[in-house]
Amino acid sequence: MPNCKNCNTEVNQNYCSNCGQASVLKRIDSHYIVHEIEHILHVERGILYTVKELLIRPGECVRHFISENRSRLVKPIIFIIITSLIYSLVNHFFHIEDGYVKYEDSKKTTTALIFQWISGHYGYANIMMGMFIALWTKLFFKKHDYNFFEILILLCFTMGMGMLIFTVFAIVTGITHYNLLEFGGYVGVIYSAWAIGQFFNKSKASSYFKALASYMLGMITFFLLAMAIGAVTDLVIKH
Repeated sequence: MPNCKNCNTEVNQNYCSNCGQASVLKRIDSHYIVHEIEHILHVERGILYTVKELLIRPGECVRHFISENRSRLVKPIIFIIITSLIYSLVNHFFHIEDGYVKYEDSKKTTTALIFQWISGHYGYANIMMGMFIALWTKLFFKKHDYNFFEILILLCFTMGMGMLIFTVFAIVTGITHYNLLEFGGYVGVIYSAWAIGQFFNKSKASSYFKALASYMLGMITFFLLAMAIGAVTDLVIKH
């Protein structure tokens, strides 16, 4: 009997009993590529289902994901990267200049370059921003038994939905030529505050106010830190 090419265990069935690798790898063809794309997007688990649940009952479905079942929703990191990519593609398609992040600077400063990078990499930037929002959320909701990383998962889902909301307004802006992105930004922030508040305690109004404060302070902290890093870098370069 052949040995597994991954862990060298003797294999007598279609899959290795030790590591689970197939005894014979299938040839890479069009079916393999389609399956890999579906696996990355978790289409077989329902990306539309994830969006629907996050629109209707975000707090409940994220709590369910964290504590009970992690197979029904798209993975949170992938979700925020994909939704941010969709927004970037829509912005590029309609040639919308005033995007999610706007920073005007006629000089090529480090701060301008940092914000330019943020504008071109929304997925990664949102994850980094989510870390700051998670810190403030942990502070405001310290009585709840959720750690920093569980809160970060919540934010990946809610901020991902925020990017889809921005995408809808970007499409409307591109079609009608009325700049509604600023209004879309407000709607996205309100949705995120509603989702976070619902996650912790949907019956208390204070939860939504604390959620909004956490979100806004996290965003402000992120952008202030980006500007501070840019300013300090420019000072170091000049000297």
